[in-house]
Amino acid sequence: MESKKSHKTSVGGQALIEGVMMQGPKGMATAVRKPDKEILVEYHTVKHFKDKCRVLGFPVIRGVVNFAESMITGYKTLLYSAEVSGMDDLEKEDLNRFEKWLTDKFGDKLMGFITGLASVLGVCLAFLIFMYFPVLFFSKVNEWSAYVLTDYRGLIEGSLKIIIFVLYIAAVSRMKDIKRTFMYHGAEHKSIACYELGKELTVENVKKCSRFHPRCGTSFIFVILIFSILVYTAVSKIFPHIADNRILWILLKLAFLPLIMGIGYEFIKYAGRHDNLFVKIVSAPGLWMQRLTTKEPTDDIIEVGIHALKAVITDNPKDDEIK
Repeated sequence: MESKKSHKTSVGGQALIEGVMMQGPKGMATAVRKPDKEILVEYHTVKHFKDKCRVLGFPVIRGVVNFAESMITGYKTLLYSAEVSGMDDLEKEDLNRFEKWLTDKFGDKLMGFITGLASVLGVCLAFLIFMYFPVLFFSKVNEWSAYVLTDYRGLIEGSLKIIIFVLYIAAVSRMKDIKRTFMYHGAEHKSIACYELGKELTVENVKKCSRFHPRCGTSFIFVILIFSILVYTAVSKIFPHIADNRILWILLKLAFLPLIMGIGYEFIKYAGRHDNLFVKIVSAPGLWMQRLTTKEPTDDIIEVGIHALKAVITDNPKDDEIK
């Protein structure tokens, strides 16, 4: 079949447990490999927050809103994929007697409580590692060096967060289950790359495409980390007395975080439309990190990615071009 004209699409997705989720201009689709090897594809019409309130679609603001939506959607689709893929059944088989008694006694309420508790603990842990620890580390080191590092607060704290993030991803990428999920992440990217090149969505065509994409969530996180260094350096200069107080400085950083996320989102959208030197320089760390967060998928995994993508694209490629 003759290739169509290449274009930059707004279609994006997420790797799931034995599956892929794709979001198009009009809805969302999930494709999950069931225990019997059949691929279950479901399409969902999505109502975005920005469709309910026009202000939420304004530049910068939409970045924060989109991040919140992505977290909610990602969480729900991960739970869904665990159920469809049979992961829940495997976990139940591994329960000990006490855990089985609790499950039989409280059922879904217990699992809901445990899941909610795990989410809260995860957020708290992320805050401690990526927000409190870098501030504490810099504060102590700056004291030991007689405050000669004060002007480099944003650079040192930001660099430490990047190091922690890279080490964490490198560690989890060695886990068997995570590695397989990263293969689905690769299938998601390669399928979108094939579609953007205007090629027919076949396993052979997708295999030849790159698994690195500038609009990946990994790139988004890295862009935020890079921009945070610039923003927090400027903020520490504007509010030097607040920056010297550890608690107030953390609160001020939290206040500016939505702005940084909004700017990062706008850059990711810009990077999806352009391929200039500025985009290449800022996108480079995130693309490099995708060597860890994506793995080359097998044919059966690519097939799942293709099914998910086909469910959200239309006959007219202009419908999903980046606006």
